[in-house]
Amino acid sequence: MSTRRFERFAVIDWSGQNVARPKGIVIAIADRGDAAPEMIAPKERHWSRSEVVDWLRDSAGLDLVIGLDLSPGLPFVDRGSFFPGWTSSPMDAKSLWRDVEAHSANSRHMSANGFLDHAEAREHFFHQTYRGTHYAPANGRLRRCEERQHKMNLLPSSCMKLIGANQVGKSSLTGMRVLTRVNDLIPVWPFDPVPQAGALLIEIYTSIAAVVGGRRANRTKMRSWEELDAALVHPDIGSIPTGKRGPVDDHTSDAILTAAWLRRAADRAELWQPEDLETVAQTEGWTFGVH
Repeated sequence: MSTRRFERFAVIDWSGQNVARPKGIVIAIADRGDAAPEMIAPKERHWSRSEVVDWLRDSAGLDLVIGLDLSPGLPFVDRGSFFPGWTSSPMDAKSLWRDVEAHSANSRHMSANGFLDHAEAREHFFHQTYRGTHYAPANGRLRRCEERQHKMNLLPSSCMKLIGANQVGKSSLTGMRVLTRVNDLIPVWPFDPVPQAGALLIEIYTSIAAVVGGRRANRTKMRSWEELDAALVHPDIGSIPTGKRGPVDDHTSDAILTAAWLRRAADRAELWQPEDLETVAQTEGWTFGVH
């Protein structure tokens, strides 16, 4: 259980898009208090993944908890393996990160295409033009925390699904490449213990913040500043509104609202020790805020 009281709260909305500067990568940050979170501007119009790595490494010494909107693990406990039938399937999340990195070392833009092209790995995913022979029926395998999210009336997708607007597989695999580059400086919960000082990375799901902010589970995206402000001032979020008007992209609104939510949620000791955490702490990981 965490007894840490963080002073700053950041959220990185992530993207698996295979381009140099994915428009879906944004960073919002909030200080303790109730001021509306602010966006951290990239050097150019959009962030590159390598620039996010640099920002994370530069932030390692700060009193900061950073939520990443991606899965740092894949389903494991349902079958006792990430990739059942593959004799070289990694046995823990950090080994999985290293495997994704090793097989994708020549993939451009820090994508995970090399791993997804691997003869064994590819058979477990639902690709744009190919359904792997080991891809689970229906909507794919779920992690334990994703099963719990369904009980919270949330709608997570399987990490093994690489198609559709709500797919998170590519985002998660590219995120693992980032984690291999920062974990020497920044612990990643729950795979690592919460440090007494310095930054900490956690997994978040922006829909949790949206529902807490009064949005319906099937309408979590906010595409105007007015919608975002209505969620920010919700009593369970408790933020001052931005005061802005007009359209906003949903990556920005997701990041801002979730940073404001995290500012409150990080103080809730029970969210750091959910039921079943020990079962998945070194393999699947856990989405902070799922209970």
